[in-house]
Amino acid sequence: MDIAGLKVMVIDDSNTIRRSAEIFLTQAGCQVLLAEDGFDALAKITDHRPDVIFVDIMMPRLDGYQTCALIKKNPRLSSTPVIMLSSRDGLFDRARGRMVGSDEYLTKPFTKDSLLKTVARHGAAGRAAAAPDER
Repeated sequence: MDIAGLKVMVIDDSNTIRRSAEIFLTQAGCQVLLAEDGFDALAKITDHRPDVIFVDIMMPRLDGYQTCALIKKNPRLSSTPVIMLSSRDGLFDRARGRMVGSDEYLTKPFTKDSLLKTVARHGAAGRAAAAPDER
């Protein structure tokens, strides 16, 4: 599972979750971009074109569903994999995530293993989505 060099963005209003994800991903050789909410994330996504995006569902201002929908509506970003993060493992949350275009759903707290496996599963697609001339 070689995910080294992938750009992974983690959008979560919890500093603990951001830090854990950053440590796990950095150890695996990924470039990590962090954002506290959807507004913060959208500018960074446009500038940095991450290969994979993790977004927390419950956030102030712009929640994860709205953030995911905005990413997926942007033609330049629509093929970028978006993984929803939530502490609730409900069918409703999963279904709603699918409706806004999310590619997967990861329950918090995640383990290092589950986080890295999710990145590996979606990283190749994300890398292909970021056109070479824009990297």
